[in-house]
Amino acid sequence: LLMQGSMFNTWKPMWVVLLEDGIEFYKRKADNSPKGMVPLKGSSINSPCQDFGKRMFVFKLTAAKQQDHFFQAAYLEERDAWVRDIKKAIHCIDGGQRFARKSTRKSIRLPETINLSALYLSMKDPEKGIKELKLEKDKKVFNHCFTGTSVIDWLVSSNSIRNRKEGLMLASSLLSEGYLQPAGDTSKAAAEGLSDIPFLDLSDAYYYFPDSGFFCEGNSSDDDVVLKEEFRGIVVKQGCLLKQGHRRKNWKVRKFVLRDDPAYLHYYDPAGGEEPLGAIHLRGSVVTAVEDMPDSKKYDADNILFEIITANDTHYYLQAASSAERTEWIRAIQAVARTGK
Repeated sequence: LLMQGSMFNTWKPMWVVLLEDGIEFYKRKADNSPKGMVPLKGSSINSPCQDFGKRMFVFKLTAAKQQDHFFQAAYLEERDAWVRDIKKAIHCIDGGQRFARKSTRKSIRLPETINLSALYLSMKDPEKGIKELKLEKDKKVFNHCFTGTSVIDWLVSSNSIRNRKEGLMLASSLLSEGYLQPAGDTSKAAAEGLSDIPFLDLSDAYYYFPDSGFFCEGNSSDDDVVLKEEFRGIVVKQGCLLKQGHRRKNWKVRKFVLRDDPAYLHYYDPAGGEEPLGAIHLRGSVVTAVEDMPDSKKYDADNILFEIITANDTHYYLQAASSAERTEWIRAIQAVARTGK
């Protein structure tokens, strides 16, 4: 989420974790120590929040000490899901109950004897670990990956778990902490919360090790494009958008191509040309809808804008043709930013 509050005068992308008694926020997902925490006891939440007229999907969390913290989601459903769960957590605190949500980072509680880092190294052992394969599905070839079933099979055979149910919990933890990555629509949808369990014990759910050299390529007789190494991923979405230049702040129409591996949004001259004019690296980025931009000339009255803030804090402003198209782009970019390399 994007966050503004007592610690930040400007909007900052943060990795936000909802706990049973507060909200922790981190500069990066992999960080061990949070930048801060907002306690939920005695707090209140306001949504929709109109304090920032040019920013959409903002909600305000007011702590017991009357400190306001503002959060911006990428789209309406995401904001409403955060607000719903935070309200539930506050209600549980007021009623003396315990709140837990399956999809939060700390909801999966493993025995202290399990060392995920050591387990990951064992899984990657060239001789005794999980075998990396070339698998094919939906006219796509997935290189250096393996199935969810093979992960659970390996955990059982290595005596790391007692049964497949425990294996799902352990594999979900490996996935949550980044030791495993989803490959393909089935596993990605589950990892993004569209299934009861983040990890799938299925033969058609694919996963890979983050440092394995995984890549996906098309395998269709209709595809006559030779994929270069830097453009080896599957095209997730493509189309024309308006892009604001960084130097002159003028708007130009560009053709954008979104790929999942590597996680880049390349842009081209719409009149033609195979070489991209530039690229936006999406891994670790945040994307949100905006209504207007400060210190810039509007392209037209509709201004259906969205903003990409990269991991190195570079801001890109883009404009879609309609509100529905903007939502499609935001969701596609958000998915690639989470799971792409």
